[in-house]
Amino acid sequence: MLGIIEALINGLLMGSIYGLTAVGLTLIFGVMKVINFAHGSILMVGMFAAYWFVKLTGLNPYLAILVVVPLLYYFGYFMQNWVIKPIFEAEKDVREPITVIIVTTGIWYVLDNLSLLLFGAEYRVVKTSVTGKIFEFYDMYFLLPKVIGAGITILCAIYLYWFLKHSKMGKAIRATSLDREAASLMGIKQSKIYNIAFGMGCACCGVAACVLIPFYYVYPTVGVPFDIKAFIIVVLGGLGSIPGAIIGGIIVGIIENVGAQFMASTWTELLLYGVFLFVLLVKPSGLFGMKQDF
Repeated sequence: MLGIIEALINGLLMGSIYGLTAVGLTLIFGVMKVINFAHGSILMVGMFAAYWFVKLTGLNPYLAILVVVPLLYYFGYFMQNWVIKPIFEAEKDVREPITVIIVTTGIWYVLDNLSLLLFGAEYRVVKTSVTGKIFEFYDMYFLLPKVIGAGITILCAIYLYWFLKHSKMGKAIRATSLDREAASLMGIKQSKIYNIAFGMGCACCGVAACVLIPFYYVYPTVGVPFDIKAFIIVVLGGLGSIPGAIIGGIIVGIIENVGAQFMASTWTELLLYGVFLFVLLVKPSGLFGMKQDF
């Protein structure tokens, strides 16, 4: 019984990190109504940036948040402004321009192959003051970096939710997600909101990247499994729902960790996709999905 409880808590810890990655994806979709297939690759860029920050400075990896998060925010901001914005302008009468999906898929391949060219295919890991440390609680053992990472990601998700609900910019983002035309008539500059929302979605990947590197390998295709899980989580929780993304991430983390106690990893993956399909059949909008976004 103790092993099941330990697996549940481990699932919650890892699931919260999955959830923050999915929050960035659901934020971009909620505002722009497009799917960013390069989301996992942006996480990979953040992990490499955090890795080299630690390697070159020798500082605590969690301090990398102060560098990596702004870096990925502006990376996403200018990628939206220079690459995706022209597509929106060319297809301004289309609510969900399919061309963006093709472009973000191209960005995914470019980023992955560029990192492979620059850094090689080998797996990298950083040794930090918390790497390998164990947190003991009532005869249960948890990786300390996972505990710290879960705490940081939950705080970031709470702050992001508060920002969107109560700040002036957050209200402008929500207004744009609900009705682009009405928001424009109220003086909200649509293209700027898109840039900011895309940048914020990438910044979420920056936080997740910094909390992952103390216990997770860094390599050019590290973003692929996280990308797949992020899509599953977003659909489970409901497209455009930030609380849904966090809850969906926790569900995925629990299925992975508890399922591993009873079955092989391949069967755990099958169970995860089974739950995913079941939710799609029973509630296509997701657990927390609504007809309107946010």
